[in-house]
Amino acid sequence: MKSDIAPRPRPRGRPREFDETKALDLAVEVFWRLGYEGASVADLTGAMGITAPSLYAAFGSKEGLYRRVLERYQQGPGAHTWLALTEEPTARGAIERVLRESARAFTRRKQPPGCMISTGVLRCAEAHQPVADLVAGLRSNAVKLVRERIARGIAAGELPSETDAGALARYFGAVVQGMSIQAQDGASEAELLGLVEVAMRAWNGGAGRPRAR
Repeated sequence: MKSDIAPRPRPRGRPREFDETKALDLAVEVFWRLGYEGASVADLTGAMGITAPSLYAAFGSKEGLYRRVLERYQQGPGAHTWLALTEEPTARGAIERVLRESARAFTRRKQPPGCMISTGVLRCAEAHQPVADLVAGLRSNAVKLVRERIARGIAAGELPSETDAGALARYFGAVVQGMSIQAQDGASEAELLGLVEVAMRAWNGGAGRPRAR
């Protein structure tokens, strides 16, 4: 499917008329707040302080800009998940940190509520399906990273060998998506942290009970 805005070739040798990094940060806020379909080119250029021709020259299209915005989001506001999964010494610590930092990030006052990726482009017009597929792929990759971290925990003896790493990863992925939706509906950080406490009981009981030593 083609993008809703046809790409235009970037003029060669033309100097940039704006700070691209700053422009991307401003575009992140617009797409995060309004969604892909809800954000118009006028909304984007108005926030970024550029003209439509400059947007096309730098990013090719609205879809091209959105793809760059998603990369920027993952490097900034959305980076806490990857950091938690790679920095924490235990699988349990990593998952709990992901949930707790999500609760804080999703309710931060200086940014739109929820997660730009967890609940982004869930339904869209057929013309925008490639964008929806891209975001769905990012969500699937996040679940994959969680599954791999849980699998390493199983191998290290943190969890019983019969633990279903895939099911547990999807459970925590669903918790994050649910937290994002609830944050958009007005849930507070304290309320989401309470949800984290309940969710982590899945680790302490059933499939998540550590093996006796």
